[in-house]
Amino acid sequence: GEICAFKIHGQEMPFEAVVLNKTSGEGRLQARSPIDCELQKEYTFIIQAYDCGSGPGGINWKKSHKAVVHIQVKDVNEFAPAFKESVYKATVTEGKIYDSILQVEAIDEDCSPQYSQICNYEIVTTDVPFAIDRNGNIRNTEKLNYDKQHQYEIMVTAFDCGQKHATDDVLVRVNVKPVCKPGWQDWNKRIEYRPGSGSIPLFPSIHLETCDGPVSSIHTTIELQTNYIGKGCDRETYSEKSLQKLCGASSGAIDLLPSPSATANWTAGLLMDNNDMIFKFDGKQGAKIPDGIVPKNLTDQFTISLWMKHGPSPGLRAEKETILCNSDKTEMNRHHYALYVHNCRLVFLLRKDFDQADTFRPAEFHWKLDQICDKEWHYYVVNVEFPVVTLYMDGTTYEPYLVTNDWPIHPSHIAMQLTVGACWQGGEVTKPRFAQYFHGSLASLTIRPGKIESQKVISCLQACKEGLDINSLESLGQGIKYHFNPSQSVLVMEGDDIENINQALRKVSYINSRQFPTAGVRRLKVSSKVQCFGEDVCISIPDIDAYVMVFQASEPRITVSGMDHFARPAAQFESERGVILLPDIRIVSTVTKMEHPEDLEEHERANKPVVLEEMLHNLDFCDILVIGAELDPEQECLELDRVELQGKHLDATNSTAGYSIYGVDSMHNYEQVLRQIRYRNWDTSATFDRKFRVKCTELNGRYTSNEFNLEVNILHSSNFMDHVNHMIVQPQFLQSVQHQEGSISAAHNSVVPSVATIVIIICVSILIFIVTLGVYRIRRAHQHSSADNEGSKENEMDWDDSALTITVNPMEKYEKPHQTEEESEEEDTEDEDTTSAESDESEEEEEEEEEVIVQKGDKQNASRSEQLEWDDSTLPY
Repeated sequence: GEICAFKIHGQEMPFEAVVLNKTSGEGRLQARSPIDCELQKEYTFIIQAYDCGSGPGGINWKKSHKAVVHIQVKDVNEFAPAFKESVYKATVTEGKIYDSILQVEAIDEDCSPQYSQICNYEIVTTDVPFAIDRNGNIRNTEKLNYDKQHQYEIMVTAFDCGQKHATDDVLVRVNVKPVCKPGWQDWNKRIEYRPGSGSIPLFPSIHLETCDGPVSSIHTTIELQTNYIGKGCDRETYSEKSLQKLCGASSGAIDLLPSPSATANWTAGLLMDNNDMIFKFDGKQGAKIPDGIVPKNLTDQFTISLWMKHGPSPGLRAEKETILCNSDKTEMNRHHYALYVHNCRLVFLLRKDFDQADTFRPAEFHWKLDQICDKEWHYYVVNVEFPVVTLYMDGTTYEPYLVTNDWPIHPSHIAMQLTVGACWQGGEVTKPRFAQYFHGSLASLTIRPGKIESQKVISCLQACKEGLDINSLESLGQGIKYHFNPSQSVLVMEGDDIENINQALRKVSYINSRQFPTAGVRRLKVSSKVQCFGEDVCISIPDIDAYVMVFQASEPRITVSGMDHFARPAAQFESERGVILLPDIRIVSTVTKMEHPEDLEEHERANKPVVLEEMLHNLDFCDILVIGAELDPEQECLELDRVELQGKHLDATNSTAGYSIYGVDSMHNYEQVLRQIRYRNWDTSATFDRKFRVKCTELNGRYTSNEFNLEVNILHSSNFMDHVNHMIVQPQFLQSVQHQEGSISAAHNSVVPSVATIVIIICVSILIFIVTLGVYRIRRAHQHSSADNEGSKENEMDWDDSALTITVNPMEKYEKPHQTEEESEEEDTEDEDTTSAESDESEEEEEEEEEVIVQKGDKQNASRSEQLEWDDSTLPY
């Protein structure tokens, strides 16, 4: 009647039932091992009760009916939420508000809904324009701006319903992309150019973004804007005359707008630009060309060339604006020939003089060109082969579209006035005056009588030293068409494939072939037009505005050096060939460069040395100027054989003020020519020395050399045959003066001009007293030195006895004036004709009587104010 056991039927149930009271049948169901809800949430099994009537083998007991037991495991919040991904990424377009940018998701391993569900998400990062909902959807709370911030990084956490948060927050990365705007991408606004770099690409990484537009073809224009530099681009700033010689132009061009100088002063009153010899005309100024500059008869062939920058004419009723005009000086107001601008037309007027053929002839030639009024620099050449007149503008030929015929001008004896910038109105007015003023800028206005210029030379004269270039034309591809303008400042490219256009534009480069380019900014503009497949409205591509920054070139230092002081006998100066002035002149140009690489720190740079590098470049001018009184054409001149200039781009002019060599040529060629210049003086009696100065320039004086000074002494010898027979002490003074660059023997012969007569009278009275004291000592010295001198003549230069001269050394200082006076007295008593020794060795005579080559610095060290003294014991023989 008792209950002895409970049995559980089921496979390996982690439960057991124990009997607590056999009589009442009460028992307890308990777990045999720990229960884990995450492994199994619930259990179902069968249980039966057994009585105590079992036999020895456990048989014969009675069992109850089966009862079903159902157990649910209660959950404990032991797990924290964990995110499925380690990093979440999303990309959004700027300017939009999104409902959901992306969704984050976390999971919890707890088994119960209460602890396994994620009840909330939260953004941990503060001050970000994002929010998150309970389902993990992230949205932006304001419009994002790509320029403000390209990317956001936010941290997010999750909470389960038991308010346990995730152990590790998750990173959410939101990239902001700009609104797709059609246009060129990946280009730099500033492109740096260093002189000597050759050709550098402007846009090496550029590509076109079309935002998936249906593009069929692209048309791109690249423009290099240099209209504010010189004459419209970085041309060589040599003078027009030098440039014409470089380009092989025929000689004889007359410059009507030269830089103001003593010989060309008619441009002195005009406004000048500080660059490139450019003249500005403001409608109030004109210049009269003096008579004789341009021949009156230009013949049937001549050329007018000029650079002009001109805008639309001021005022409603445009008047003629004169560039060049040849009109009557007085009485009448006839224009014989003129070049002027009228209503953006260039007009050339040419009235021939009346001759046997009294017929209608062409008189006016018109060209209507947009460039005349575009405020840009252009190069104009008017070639006249009467009756045919041709205009070349920027190297391109233009025929006149209208020719006005007229009767020839009747001959008269009225003088003509040639003017620039306005026309001279000599008649039909109460007071002669200028009229028809020009507004604009002119440069290099030349007229060449008797010759017309070739197309090749015209192209060379207007050629630009900087421009656009294409690297490796071969690789542009078949689908690309391109075209340059004449000055290579505009490049047009066209293609139907975007990638081909990208590749072609990456090959566009800037080049500047000048050795010393004008530093500064060159603006760049790239404009593009796109055609689309079957679209009425197509995408528009914004222009590129960039610039090339050209750096200043390292400035060269031009140094002229050589022998700066020499003396020669007068006979050499009086000879037919004269004396070569600069036999060893040397012109060297150096540039200072830093030895360090540019990426060093500033304090490291300071310690690095600078190095001098010799560089080769052209010169355009070398002057030999006479210092002091100008040359007397009656007795002296500088000469150069014209054959020395052949084969060189050089020319020369000669005047009493000096000798000028000009033209763009190498320093070596300038040296060769300078070394052949001779100085002649066929009446040397009144001349004792001449001083010259040499100065060279590059780029019209932009770089100037040092001033190299040369002193030339003329050595005189008068009545020398009588003089040498009686000169007792002469051999004693023969000596060799060592020069720091060579050993050159020099001679000293005293000559006193007639102006020294008063000095001679005073000296004679002193001599009478001194002779008695000094003659004995001098005779002994003479006898001693004569013997010694016989053995030393082998070491001296070859001297002709008929022209022996006394040598003094200006390098030494002398302190005893009486010694020289004694010796001079002796000469005077023996020969009254040779009176120069009676002078008291004044400063002027010392300088005039030297034939000693010394450097300037050494010569200044010699004391000129002290008297000379001779010491027999120390003189070298």
